Amino acid sequence: MDFTLTIEEKSALIKTARGRIRSELFGEETVYPEVSGVLNEICGAFVTIHIAGSLRGCIGNIVGRLPLFTTVKEMAHAAAFEDPRFPPLTKGEWDMIDIEISVLSPLYQTSDVNEIEVGKHGIFMKKGYHSGVLLPQVPVEQGWERDRFIQHTCLKAGLPPDAWKDPAMEIYLFTAIVFGEKDI
Repeated sequence: MDFTLTIEEKSALIKTARGRIRSELFGEETVYPEVSGVLNEICGAFVTIHIAGSLRGCIGNIVGRLPLFTTVKEMAHAAAFEDPRFPPLTKGEWDMIDIEISVLSPLYQTSDVNEIEVGKHGIFMKKGYHSGVLLPQVPVEQGWERDRFIQHTCLKAGLPPDAWKDPAMEIYLFTAIVFGEKDI
């Protein structure tokens, strides 16, 4: 990761995510925080929504295409209303949500799975039309060691758990700055 985020920048991103979701739920116009510096950098990011510690939505862009501020705004909306694993968020859930943001480093390819450090690296795997990604915090939250983390990334890609051994599998690693509302 080439940059860090200050508490103020993290707070601005959390407010942006909350504001985008609130505007959709309640039809209110949102005034977003002023942004500058790293918040205008192009990088990937995920927005994760939890309710009472359970996943409620998680959507992101692995590769940056837009400024971080814009990516967080769009991914907050997608996590709340477009994650195909969940129904759209409701007004009744608004007061129960916790938002977590993961700002991603650029991907780099590896052929050595021993390089993967649980809690530090996220994994993106791709083989043909199949791909799957798990963020660095997932194995920590699940209590997985490296082998299970790799296997579950294969499963997320819709492949057998040992598909990582196939020479055609592309394995990419990344790091992330991960923070939530409780960290601000």
